[in-house]
Amino acid sequence: MVQERQIRSFIAIELPLELKTILGSFQNEMTSAGGSFVKWVSPDSIHITLRFLGNIFTEKVEAISSAIGQACAETGPFTLETGELGGFPNLNQPRVLWVGLQGDIEQVKSLQMSIDNNLVKLGFDKEKRGFTPHITLARMRDTARPVDRRKFGERATNIHFDFRYKIEVESVNLMRSQLLPAGAVYSRLTKLKLGNTNV
Repeated sequence: MVQERQIRSFIAIELPLELKTILGSFQNEMTSAGGSFVKWVSPDSIHITLRFLGNIFTEKVEAISSAIGQACAETGPFTLETGELGGFPNLNQPRVLWVGLQGDIEQVKSLQMSIDNNLVKLGFDKEKRGFTPHITLARMRDTARPVDRRKFGERATNIHFDFRYKIEVESVNLMRSQLLPAGAVYSRLTKLKLGNTNV
Protein backbone atom coordinates (compact mmCIF):
# COMPACT_ATOMS: atom_id res chain seq x y z
CA MET A 1 0.00 0.00 0.00
CA VAL A 2 1.14 3.55 -0.72
CA GLN A 3 0.58 4.58 2.91
CA GLU A 4 3.30 2.18 4.05
CA ARG A 5 5.80 4.06 1.90
CA GLN A 6 5.06 7.31 3.69
CA ILE A 7 6.22 8.68 7.02
CA ARG A 8 5.04 11.70 8.97
CA SER A 9 7.97 14.03 9.47
CA PHE A 10 9.22 17.43 10.58
CA ILE A 11 12.47 19.39 10.85
CA ALA A 12 13.62 20.38 14.33
CA ILE A 13 16.35 21.47 16.69
CA GLU A 14 16.64 18.99 19.56
CA LEU A 15 17.06 20.26 23.12
CA PRO A 16 19.50 19.27 25.91
CA LEU A 17 18.18 16.73 28.39
CA GLU A 18 18.71 19.17 31.26
CA LEU A 19 16.40 21.74 29.64
CA LYS A 20 13.75 19.09 28.93
CA THR A 21 13.83 18.14 32.61
CA ILE A 22 13.42 21.77 33.69
CA LEU A 23 10.50 22.29 31.30
CA GLY A 24 8.93 19.04 32.49
CA SER A 25 9.05 20.31 36.08
CA PHE A 26 7.33 23.51 35.00
CA GLN A 27 4.64 21.51 33.23
CA ASN A 28 3.99 19.67 36.50
CA GLU A 29 3.49 23.03 38.23
CA MET A 30 0.99 24.01 35.57
CA THR A 31 -1.09 20.83 35.67
CA SER A 32 -3.26 22.29 38.42
CA ALA A 33 -4.38 24.92 35.90
CA GLY A 34 -5.50 22.48 33.26
CA GLY A 35 -7.93 19.64 33.08
CA SER A 36 -8.70 17.14 30.38
CA PHE A 37 -8.80 19.98 27.83
CA VAL A 38 -4.99 20.41 27.97
CA LYS A 39 -2.68 18.12 25.99
CA TRP A 40 0.84 18.39 27.36
CA VAL A 41 3.88 17.70 25.19
CA SER A 42 5.91 14.88 26.73
CA PRO A 43 9.17 16.33 28.15
CA ASP A 44 11.12 13.73 26.13
CA SER A 45 9.55 15.08 22.94
CA ILE A 46 9.98 18.83 23.50
CA HIS A 47 11.91 20.48 20.65
CA ILE A 48 12.09 23.57 18.43
CA THR A 49 10.20 22.99 15.20
CA LEU A 50 11.65 24.61 12.08
CA ARG A 51 9.21 23.11 9.58
CA PHE A 52 6.44 20.51 9.66
CA LEU A 53 6.47 18.42 6.49
CA GLY A 54 3.55 16.05 7.00
CA ASN A 55 3.60 12.73 5.18
CA ILE A 56 6.58 12.22 2.88
CA PHE A 57 7.61 9.25 0.76
CA THR A 58 10.49 7.31 2.27
CA GLU A 59 12.47 7.59 -0.97
CA LYS A 60 12.41 11.40 -0.51
CA VAL A 61 14.28 11.28 2.81
CA GLU A 62 17.72 11.48 1.21
CA ALA A 63 16.83 14.47 -1.00
CA ILE A 64 15.18 16.28 1.90
CA SER A 65 18.19 15.63 4.12
CA SER A 66 20.45 17.02 1.41
CA ALA A 67 18.30 20.16 1.15
CA ILE A 68 18.52 20.67 4.92
CA GLY A 69 22.26 19.97 4.85
CA GLN A 70 22.86 22.62 2.18
CA ALA A 71 21.11 25.23 4.34
CA CYS A 72 23.03 24.10 7.43
CA ALA A 73 26.36 24.37 5.58
CA GLU A 74 25.67 28.09 5.09
CA THR A 75 25.00 28.67 8.81
CA GLY A 76 27.52 28.33 11.61
CA PRO A 77 26.60 27.20 15.14
CA PHE A 78 24.63 29.74 17.16
CA THR A 79 23.12 30.23 20.62
CA LEU A 80 19.49 30.59 21.64
CA GLU A 81 18.14 31.27 25.12
CA THR A 82 14.78 30.56 26.70
CA GLY A 83 12.63 33.63 27.26
CA GLU A 84 9.13 34.34 28.50
CA LEU A 85 5.95 32.31 28.27
CA GLY A 86 3.65 33.04 25.37
CA GLY A 87 0.64 31.65 23.59
CA PHE A 88 -0.94 31.35 20.18
CA PRO A 89 -2.86 33.43 19.37
CA ASN A 90 -2.28 35.05 22.81
CA LEU A 91 -2.36 34.25 26.53
CA ASN A 92 -5.88 35.66 26.91
CA GLN A 93 -7.30 32.81 24.81
CA PRO A 94 -4.38 30.43 24.24
CA ARG A 95 -4.67 27.40 21.99
CA VAL A 96 -0.94 26.72 22.36
CA LEU A 97 1.33 27.45 25.33
CA TRP A 98 4.99 28.01 24.51
CA VAL A 99 8.32 29.32 25.76
CA GLY A 100 9.74 32.14 23.68
CA LEU A 101 13.34 32.26 22.51
CA GLN A 102 15.95 35.00 22.33
CA GLY A 103 19.61 35.18 21.45
CA ASP A 104 20.71 34.62 17.84
CA ILE A 105 17.15 34.89 16.54
CA GLU A 106 18.12 36.31 13.15
CA GLN A 107 20.37 33.31 12.52
CA VAL A 108 17.68 30.75 13.29
CA LYS A 109 15.19 32.69 11.16
CA SER A 110 17.68 32.83 8.29
CA LEU A 111 18.34 29.09 8.64
CA GLN A 112 14.63 28.31 8.60
CA MET A 113 14.11 30.47 5.52
CA SER A 114 17.02 28.82 3.71
CA ILE A 115 15.65 25.35 4.50
CA ASP A 116 12.21 26.44 3.32
CA ASN A 117 13.61 27.79 0.02
CA ASN A 118 15.52 24.55 -0.59
CA LEU A 119 12.40 22.48 0.06
CA VAL A 120 10.43 24.51 -2.49
CA LYS A 121 12.89 23.24 -5.10
CA LEU A 122 11.81 19.71 -4.16
CA GLY A 123 8.15 20.52 -4.73
CA PHE A 124 7.07 21.52 -1.21
CA ASP A 125 4.82 24.53 -0.77
CA LYS A 126 6.47 27.57 0.77
CA GLU A 127 5.58 28.04 4.43
CA LYS A 128 2.83 30.66 4.50
CA ARG A 129 2.84 31.41 8.20
CA GLY A 130 5.49 33.66 9.66
CA PHE A 131 8.15 31.79 11.64
CA THR A 132 8.20 32.54 15.38
CA PRO A 133 10.95 30.51 17.13
CA HIS A 134 9.45 28.88 20.22
CA ILE A 135 9.22 25.72 22.32
CA THR A 136 5.71 24.26 22.52
CA LEU A 137 4.70 23.00 25.97
CA ALA A 138 0.97 22.33 25.59
CA ARG A 139 -1.98 22.49 23.21
CA MET A 140 -5.63 22.98 24.04
CA ARG A 141 -7.93 20.21 22.89
CA ASP A 142 -11.00 20.97 20.80
CA THR A 143 -13.07 20.40 23.94
CA ALA A 144 -11.54 23.48 25.61
CA ARG A 145 -14.15 26.20 26.14
CA PRO A 146 -13.24 29.91 25.94
CA VAL A 147 -13.50 30.11 29.75
CA ASP A 148 -11.11 27.14 30.08
CA ARG A 149 -8.54 28.76 27.81
CA ARG A 150 -8.87 32.09 29.62
CA LYS A 151 -8.31 30.55 33.06
CA PHE A 152 -5.37 28.52 31.76
CA GLY A 153 -3.84 31.66 30.25
CA GLU A 154 -4.28 33.51 33.56
CA ARG A 155 -2.50 30.72 35.42
CA ALA A 156 0.37 30.79 32.91
CA THR A 157 0.64 34.56 33.26
CA ASN A 158 0.69 34.49 37.06
CA ILE A 159 3.02 31.54 37.60
CA HIS A 160 6.67 32.27 38.32
CA PHE A 161 8.65 31.51 35.16
CA ASP A 162 11.96 33.27 35.31
CA PHE A 163 14.78 31.04 34.19
CA ARG A 164 17.12 31.51 31.27
CA TYR A 165 18.78 28.53 29.66
CA LYS A 166 21.32 28.82 26.86
CA ILE A 167 20.89 26.39 23.97
CA GLU A 168 24.02 25.82 21.89
CA VAL A 169 22.67 24.90 18.45
CA GLU A 170 25.11 22.84 16.40
CA SER A 171 22.80 20.68 14.29
CA VAL A 172 19.35 20.30 12.75
CA ASN A 173 17.43 17.04 12.51
CA LEU A 174 14.92 15.49 10.17
CA MET A 175 12.51 13.73 12.51
CA ARG A 176 9.85 11.05 12.19
CA SER A 177 6.57 11.33 14.07
CA GLN A 178 4.59 8.16 14.73
CA LEU A 179 1.06 8.72 16.03
CA LEU A 180 0.37 5.96 18.54
CA PRO A 181 -2.56 5.50 20.96
CA ALA A 182 -0.39 6.70 23.86
CA GLY A 183 0.70 9.80 21.91
CA ALA A 184 3.22 10.85 19.28
CA VAL A 185 6.64 9.18 19.34
CA TYR A 186 9.54 11.01 17.67
CA SER A 187 12.71 9.49 16.25
CA ARG A 188 15.61 11.02 14.35
CA LEU A 189 16.00 10.15 10.67
CA THR A 190 19.06 12.27 9.89
CA LYS A 191 21.26 14.77 11.74
CA LEU A 192 22.82 17.66 9.81
CA LYS A 193 25.61 19.69 11.41
CA LEU A 194 25.72 23.46 11.08
CA GLY A 195 28.64 24.88 9.17
CA ASN A 196 29.45 21.46 7.77
CA THR A 197 30.53 21.87 4.15
CA ASN A 198 30.77 18.11 3.57
CA VAL A 199 27.11 17.59 2.62
